[in-house]
Amino acid sequence: MAKKKILFLGPAWPFRGGLSAYNERLAEELQKDAEVEIWTFTVQYPSFLFPGKSQFTDAPAPEHLRIRRLINSVNPLNWIKVGRMIRKWKPDLIVTKYWLPLMGPCLGTLLRLGKSKHTRAVSILDNVIPHEKRPGDVPFTKYFLKPVDAFIAMSQSVLDDLRQFEPGKPASLIPHPVYDNYGTPVSKSVAREQLKLEQDKKYILFFGFIREYKGLDLLLKAMADERLKAMDVRLVVAGEFYGDPAPVMSLLDELKLGEKVILHTDFIAEDAVKNYFCAADLVVQPYKSATQSGISQIAYHFEKPMVVTRVGGLVEMVPDNIVGFQCEPEPADIAAKIAKYYTDNREADMTAAVRVEKKQYSWERLAGEINRLVYSK
Repeated sequence: MAKKKILFLGPAWPFRGGLSAYNERLAEELQKDAEVEIWTFTVQYPSFLFPGKSQFTDAPAPEHLRIRRLINSVNPLNWIKVGRMIRKWKPDLIVTKYWLPLMGPCLGTLLRLGKSKHTRAVSILDNVIPHEKRPGDVPFTKYFLKPVDAFIAMSQSVLDDLRQFEPGKPASLIPHPVYDNYGTPVSKSVAREQLKLEQDKKYILFFGFIREYKGLDLLLKAMADERLKAMDVRLVVAGEFYGDPAPVMSLLDELKLGEKVILHTDFIAEDAVKNYFCAADLVVQPYKSATQSGISQIAYHFEKPMVVTRVGGLVEMVPDNIVGFQCEPEPADIAAKIAKYYTDNREADMTAAVRVEKKQYSWERLAGEINRLVYSK
């Protein structure tokens, strides 16, 4: 019996970041039982719409995956061409991530043109209603969702948003699996040596692209709290600015945090990610809004306790007072929970709880649910 043919449409190598990592890791899981190809972009975002320094990685292409660069996200003539190619390839299943309404016209057209009678389409939803709203969000989202047969939402808030647009189609809530593709954990001392951090200090970590909704400003204000100053807690900020860095730099000057904040604001290469997580005592996500976060799943892989704000899906991922602390998205409460972690000596028991909790977040479970949604009668 011939293997099923599965086609991914979306970010993958040589584009960098969490979306590519997610698609590639899920493709690896699905190709255990199917023939899988990823068709990614020639143009993902026009340069003037991309706020980071580069869209591309210097890392080599992932082994054992077939990735083809075919899609121009802003050229409708390309969509027609690629849509016809999809129909000719005759996939049994098309898998798409949906993270940004800007991609709705492109991906929605590819699905409409590429699906034949036996082809099913499933979308994994990062967001339905985006954090940063723009004109066109609603019509672009509606256009994308209509040809999709079934959905995976990664948080309850995303599932609720989906039901405003598609109340009747099959959908499941499957949290973001653990990112286990960033290498084997190393000891805290080795990681700190690699990053040239002092061995006897307290370090917390803010990781990922720096965007306004992720609340780095709240965390910096928390760092100025007298409780954290007295403990000599240090903050490592590891990630690239997505936007103007001036407000953050101005706040740093205003708060006079000096050596309390260590900035590593270039893109963090995949093979260096482990050093940042393993060097930290605690991972802090001070988001002002969120649906879910891949950062939590990297923290789970490296078995690091977390402090997260009570927004969106973060509260579903981080059970309060077990694998970390939940707090309000305001500086005093963020500071209070960080201080509590240290004063109550919670590292050992929370790390043990993380080790247990992460077992439920598997790629095998996600792949199984995709197959169940699409093929069960």
